[in-house]
Amino acid sequence: MNTIIGLIIIALGSIGQSSFYVLIKKVQNWSWESFWLMQGIFAWLVFPFIGALMAIPAGHSLGEIWMAGGNDMWKSVGYGILWGIGGLTFGLSMRFLGIALGQSLALGTCSAFGTLIPALLKGDNLLKGDGLILLIGVCLAIAGIAVIGYAGSLKAKNLTEEERKKAVKDFALKKGILIALLAGVMSACFNLGLESGSSIKTALLNIGGKSLMVLNPVIFLVTIGGFLTNAVYCLYQNYKNKTFSDYTRSSGKIWMNNLVFCALAGVLWYSQFFGLGAGQSFFTPGSVMMAFSWSILMSLNVLFSNIWGIILKEWNGVGKKTIFVLIIGLAVLIFSIIFPQIVK
Repeated sequence: MNTIIGLIIIALGSIGQSSFYVLIKKVQNWSWESFWLMQGIFAWLVFPFIGALMAIPAGHSLGEIWMAGGNDMWKSVGYGILWGIGGLTFGLSMRFLGIALGQSLALGTCSAFGTLIPALLKGDNLLKGDGLILLIGVCLAIAGIAVIGYAGSLKAKNLTEEERKKAVKDFALKKGILIALLAGVMSACFNLGLESGSSIKTALLNIGGKSLMVLNPVIFLVTIGGFLTNAVYCLYQNYKNKTFSDYTRSSGKIWMNNLVFCALAGVLWYSQFFGLGAGQSFFTPGSVMMAFSWSILMSLNVLFSNIWGIILKEWNGVGKKTIFVLIIGLAVLIFSIIFPQIVK
């Protein structure tokens, strides 16, 4: 029962993450880089800070908990800086491929690297026992995502250039695929950052922190690093494209509209990791489900992003074969999520 509760919590967070980019359509008169920077302030600073504070018991401070982790604190920030490259290119992958295909390719790569690298660093044997179950589960997830990616390539072939641009304004298949794969590899650093902060989680538990929120202070460290990378890029793009005026020429009404939707996008994005930490607290420490939880989150993100892709008509105009392939991919993805629990 605890496993089911954990999965539901992670799924709720995943629904939020899969929905955040939809809100860019509500932002008025701003360039992409201005939207990305503003939503990032909320997604990577404001809400992670609030989440971290919620985890600290009375009489203690966030700084105290971080310092208890020693060098692990800086490792988490460092991985966050690398993840920031993934977060940035992740946004670009959706810009060029759409929500469905962009998230599928980026998150599939992220799922594999983010799950298997920590296991290998711990010295787990992936060829027998729980390690083999973990490896098979990840392979199933990758297979499902690869099938979805194939459906995306069929979609690109079936649609005319005009239809592609109508579904995804800046559609560019080759550029988008390369960016999505880079995004996936670098985004895996987020989970490496979370794993590096294990001593911080232990220190928090030792002073009475609740296991439901024990991951929050570590999440904030990783997102601080990620914000630095994204802020540098977005401000450079503001300078290059002469879009600093986005922040000054907008009327008060437009500013308020954009601020509200950027804040909503930020909290929706952050909900995936808040949900991951809360959901993990229902899994047995050291279990296959705990090790597989990162892959579960990424797979759910792909699943729900494709549902959004259908709702937003990104798959309109494609043939029956493409839809069939898409459904097969989603089915394999769903099976990969429940596989570790079935075999146990």
